[in-house]
Amino acid sequence: MNYGFFRAACASPDVVVADCNANADAIIDLAKKAAAGGAQLIVFPELCITAYTCGDLFLQRTLLDGALSALKRICAETAELNALILVGLPLVDNGATYNCAAILHRGNILALVPKTYIPTYNEFYERRHFAPADRDEIKSIYIDENNAAVPFGTNILIADKSNPLFLLGTEICEDVWVPLSPSTHASLSGATVIANLSASNEIIGKADYRRTLVSAQSAKTMTAYLYADCGNGESTTDLVFAAHNILAENGTILAQSDLFSSGITYADFDLERLAQERKRTTTFADCQRNEKDDFVTITIDLGSRKNAVQKKDSAAQRQTLLRTVAPHPFVPSGKTERAERCRAVIELQAQGLAKRLRHIHSQCAVIGLSGGLDSTLALLVTVRAFMLCGIPAEKIRAVTMPCFGTTDRTYNNACFLAKETGATLLEIPIANAVRQHFKDIGQDESVHDVTYENCQARERTQVLMDIANKHNGIVIGTGDLSELALGWATYNGDHMSMYGVNASIPKTLVRHLVNWFSDDAEEKGRNTLAEVLRNILDTPVSPELLPPDGKNISQKTEDIVGPYELHDFFLYYVLRFGFSPSKIFYLAEQAFITQPQTQGGQAVYDKATIKKWLVSFYKRFFAQQFKRSCLPDGAKVGTVNLSPRGDWRMPSDASARLWVDEAEAL
Repeated sequence: MNYGFFRAACASPDVVVADCNANADAIIDLAKKAAAGGAQLIVFPELCITAYTCGDLFLQRTLLDGALSALKRICAETAELNALILVGLPLVDNGATYNCAAILHRGNILALVPKTYIPTYNEFYERRHFAPADRDEIKSIYIDENNAAVPFGTNILIADKSNPLFLLGTEICEDVWVPLSPSTHASLSGATVIANLSASNEIIGKADYRRTLVSAQSAKTMTAYLYADCGNGESTTDLVFAAHNILAENGTILAQSDLFSSGITYADFDLERLAQERKRTTTFADCQRNEKDDFVTITIDLGSRKNAVQKKDSAAQRQTLLRTVAPHPFVPSGKTERAERCRAVIELQAQGLAKRLRHIHSQCAVIGLSGGLDSTLALLVTVRAFMLCGIPAEKIRAVTMPCFGTTDRTYNNACFLAKETGATLLEIPIANAVRQHFKDIGQDESVHDVTYENCQARERTQVLMDIANKHNGIVIGTGDLSELALGWATYNGDHMSMYGVNASIPKTLVRHLVNWFSDDAEEKGRNTLAEVLRNILDTPVSPELLPPDGKNISQKTEDIVGPYELHDFFLYYVLRFGFSPSKIFYLAEQAFITQPQTQGGQAVYDKATIKKWLVSFYKRFFAQQFKRSCLPDGAKVGTVNLSPRGDWRMPSDASARLWVDEAEAL
């Protein structure tokens, strides 16, 4: 099962200007190599059979006949390859010469797609040689008397019988540089993959613009976009070509070639991901309804393989994806990008809280400060929000409420943190109040059950709420997105607040945000604050509701609910793309097992561990929806959120059976 992944390639041959036989040799060689590499779609550059820079030789019958003869040879010598192959050539029909893409499969010419927009400006003079295509016309033409009629037109799509997610549209170079591209029409008619056969010359700054253009077009059309560019061998009489191949998926460049290189550039596209994006983006369907559906679809079968060697090679290639599956999808991998993301997230959190403070005319915030990661981040963000509002930090009341499970380490960290941020520290031990509550409800203090734990959490929430009332303040929630997903919160305890600044921050990102504050403090010479934050970062995540083992924390969250990095990984793909348990398991294998091993490292988890926590995730996620159905306000800062007023609306009594059954069967 390929889980919606589809391997494709752009191939830039070294050409000889006007030598169609030599160019055919190069094209055939690269096509065979690309197919052996597992590519089921191979896109060559514009006019690659002749070379793009033939000039007035395009008016010579000898060159045109040579191109057609070379096309037939390419067809014959790639007939055993089970791949779609797109090559560019000039073609005469009814007295006009067209710049065409020939779509080949198993020795057959499936279709000929002419270039729609012919540039005649700056260094380009294509109208001297080529006629523009008529977008509304699809006809059949005969290449010669020995061949069957071939569909000719711009509105042609290629479907794969064995892969319903694959539908190919084609355009040529300038077509993507215009305001309304043929690929836009093709995508609105269902195309999920766009091939662009291009001959884009290189000048200073053009490569950056080209990357932006291809990335943006793939994002607007929600497609896998392959831009195959010509390079080595093209005439340099007036221009230089760099073979800049770009393979993009919904705005993300998956692969690109180095400038002035040649050969093959591969990428594995996730067609299911594209389908899910279109499904959830309702405005895409709105545009589709306004599109005139006049495309012709040609269906082939890329699922069968005649060549046993090719089949073996392709299967081997599919074992490892030619794309990185980030183990921490919420956190950028690059240091600079990660720092920029942290700065942006913190500002979003602070701006959201600042607006609420201004609106309710409050100059007081109350935070339960445990000395753990979440409450630390909440305090730091609140300090920033108070700065934006011009309110002194001393009006933040940081309340530490030690009880049965509090350790010296977390207690001291909470005290130092309040002092270093300028917040007013209140210490309110709650053990006596909780014991009175135990007495009132008949709870045996020696029984460390859920009642024992939740009584403490609810007592803390009562204290915070009453302090907020007393000082006309607002209780700042500290719980994060990961805890909400797993239900790792006490209902009407730490689950409740008046504004949740961390509500859309996953645990894996919380750690990096606190680390960013630590680095920032160190840069500003606030070494004590930086030291406290690093100590908090090194402290195991714990609710500290059970008595400590000596001076050590006895209750570690990840020992109970599982590794947060796995749960955040599952959460991202469940909510962002709606993937099935089996696909998420496959992606987790790539991220935590296969990729580390291929990079010379060791697997982070084994399959059994991933499966165990995937099953646990689904059970907890479904069972705990009732807590998410009544969440306090809190601003969305990322693409994944669980607010019942926004991104996630789910009945609290939905059954997890289908998902759990699939996960358990893995």
